Amino acid sequence: MIRTIFVWSCIVMATLVLGVLALITVPFDRKGKVVHQYARLWGKVALWANGVKVKVGGLENLKGKGPYVFMSNHQGSYDIFALLGHLPFQFKWLAKKELFSIPFFGWTMAAAGYISVDRKGTRETVEAMNEAAHKIREGMSVVIFPEGSRSQNGSLQPFKKGGFTLAIKSRVPIVPIAIDGSRTIMPKDRLKVSPGEIWIQLGSPIDTENVSLKDREVLMAKVKERITQNLESILKKRGEESRG
Repeated sequence: MIRTIFVWSCIVMATLVLGVLALITVPFDRKGKVVHQYARLWGKVALWANGVKVKVGGLENLKGKGPYVFMSNHQGSYDIFALLGHLPFQFKWLAKKELFSIPFFGWTMAAAGYISVDRKGTRETVEAMNEAAHKIREGMSVVIFPEGSRSQNGSLQPFKKGGFTLAIKSRVPIVPIAIDGSRTIMPKDRLKVSPGEIWIQLGSPIDTENVSLKDREVLMAKVKERITQNLESILKKRGEESRG
């Protein structure tokens, strides 16, 4: 309980301080580089406060700075902190519309240029996706959890179509990412936290240049297969480390 109180106190304080700095900085930070550094620091504060270590593999699979559409499985809330703190690319989040309604937190997300998605598929959602695709083509990378929400038991859930529509429209490579370890640190629907270790494995980019919307299901299956392979790679590495 003491750990949980300490961790959440650190997260709340970091959110308030860095959020204010982000809101002040946004008008003068056209490319969003400074605001993204605030976000990275926010993620690292949450990891530090809870004593979470992060290991990243597969960076050698990526050549250049992107842009990319990063797609990751979603085991727990600490996936967000781990990716912010240790994915060495500037990126925006594709997040559900409800998060942007949270006072202060949502305002900061909107100010940082994160992309709001309404799962009801309204006309505004289509317009937002088209605008996001345009920004990605111009050089903005994004991170998407295609499952849409955190997994209850750690297994991959069915993928939502929205992120794949965005990737196809933007015509930039999809980078499949597997995350393991975050579910035991802070499981879904719980605020209690525990220390631990998170592993992140990046796979080789999947080209979308010649992929059309009619091929979306095939693309979804391919990304899911790659993420599954990345998870297997993590489990193998963890096993080798525990034996060694």
